[in-house]
Amino acid sequence: MAKKVKKVGVKKVKGYLYFVDKKGNVARATMARGGKVKGKKKIEVVAKVGVKKEKGYLYFIDKQGDISCAKMARGGQKKKRAKKKVVKKKKKAVKKKKKVVKKKKVAKKKKTTKKKPAKKKKKVTKKKKVVKKKKKPVKKKVAKKKKPAKKKKKVAKKKKKR
Repeated sequence: MAKKVKKVGVKKVKGYLYFVDKKGNVARATMARGGKVKGKKKIEVVAKVGVKKEKGYLYFIDKQGDISCAKMARGGQKKKRAKKKVVKKKKKAVKKKKKVVKKKKVAKKKKTTKKKPAKKKKKVTKKKKVVKKKKKPVKKKVAKKKKPAKKKKKVAKKKKKR
């Protein structure tokens, strides 16, 4: 599948992307990880080889650090056509009748003059008023402490005076 073009023996360092540049030399660039580096990466030439590239081949650095090439896949695999379903004779007869009717309608349209398209009426919908009922606060029954009866009488007398 892939064939070796030139033995170089480049030792790869983690965090770098190794490739064959336009001039045919082995180059490397720092890989972006987690948005640390933005913009164009600095490219350093690791080994000057000067391999001449052929059109239609992909050149890469293999596991041993040598330059290899493989033929590029073009076009992919063609899809198979779906089988056409066999239609019964009865259905074909029905379709022919529909086609005849359509042809007659087309002929009528040619004879008539052009009419302005009818304006669509807007549907008027009445909005219902939503009435929200106010919730009454729920009173909790709490055991009240008994006050002396004398104080209650004084409070009642004061209210009458006002």
